Amino acid sequence: VQLQASGGGLVQVGGSLRLSCAASGRTFSIYHMGWFRQAPGKEREFVATIKWNGSRTTYYADSVKGRFAISRNNAGNMVYLQMNSLKSEDTAVYYCAAKMRPYGLTTNEYDYWGQGTLVTVSS
Repeated sequence: VQLQASGGGLVQVGGSLRLSCAASGRTFSIYHMGWFRQAPGKEREFVATIKWNGSRTTYYADSVKGRFAISRNNAGNMVYLQMNSLKSEDTAVYYCAAKMRPYGLTTNEYDYWGQGTLVTVSS
């Protein structure tokens, strides 16, 4: 599975941004698609995840609940992260990732990773 994230950029506090992730390859084997982020000097952390087929079950980190929304378009093999009410602490490199097994959905134990896209929230 290959993943390509895009959509990062510079946005002001309170603004919005939508990240996209294009998946290719053995996408039929994906169980969940997730977004993670890594801020400067910090470890990579879970942001959100969505079940790839069937029910659109989602999970979010507490820090983004009510502000971020993950969605998918299986026809185009795309996953999105809509980010609203952005805060300076949301500044990070955002990664999309694919998980092929139904456990550890909110951990870093994903099987495939995209290259990351930088989101900078300025005040």
